[in-house]
Amino acid sequence: MFTQFLGNYLLQKGIVTQEQLFHAMSRLSQTHIKLGTIAIHEGLMTANEVDECLYIQTREDKRFGEIAVERGYLTDQQVADLLSKQTPDYILLGQTLVEDNVITYEDLERIIFEYKGDTELYDLELDIENNEAVYSIIENFFLLAEMPVKTENVMYLELMFNSLIRFIGEDFTPLSPMVLEEYPITFGVSQSIFSNMDYITHIDCDRDTAVGFASRYAKEDFQEFNEYVIAALEDFLNLHNGLFIVNISNEQANTSIALAPPEITEEGVLIGTNKCVDFPVAYPFGTIHLIICY
Repeated sequence: MFTQFLGNYLLQKGIVTQEQLFHAMSRLSQTHIKLGTIAIHEGLMTANEVDECLYIQTREDKRFGEIAVERGYLTDQQVADLLSKQTPDYILLGQTLVEDNVITYEDLERIIFEYKGDTELYDLELDIENNEAVYSIIENFFLLAEMPVKTENVMYLELMFNSLIRFIGEDFTPLSPMVLEEYPITFGVSQSIFSNMDYITHIDCDRDTAVGFASRYAKEDFQEFNEYVIAALEDFLNLHNGLFIVNISNEQANTSIALAPPEITEEGVLIGTNKCVDFPVAYPFGTIHLIICY
């Protein structure tokens, strides 16, 4: 999930365009992490040292690790440790952007440092197992959206990101949330959640984006907007909200919580008791708006 969060950061800072980001994301499964990239991530080499070793490698028939040891930047044991280390995917995204000449290794080194600083993750390792770091980053989304940072709210958005990764694809990035008094509907599916605080949840997008979303979810190549596309969006939201209900029931046994049936909404506006928050998510096929009204 940190790959998607880093993508959001790079877009916010104007470091990459959506086109550059999605092009890099599309190649992650075919890209292998390089020793120099891991060394930068682990703080064992600087970007300049990595660039120096890469330059020497173009002149000499030697492996990167061999050159780094000869130059005194790494020991043999450090090379062995780095080669066996599992590296988070977001570092692979950075390396791919370097290979695409969008950023340099020096840029990547600075971006990682500044990203941890801006998100206050100095002391947290950004890897797949670190739930504390995931919680902290998602918490920032709610702070930006001026929405209460409650455990169930963070759980809902984290589960949504995981559902998107699992059912639609990893090649997305969350955009900056927006706080609205009301949300004008383009096309979407709504579903109410009834608990100690009632919510309206909604997925909204244009019809072309709906076709792309449904095609991935149903693993069918839909060519036009039709009832099967609508059914796929309904099923996704209902499945996601059902998982959320189960999680809440397991963690908060005394909480009464229920779902209304999903409803198709093709016009009008969404209005909550307090406000609506739009969590946009950009995919190569279009932008999905995840709306929560409360």
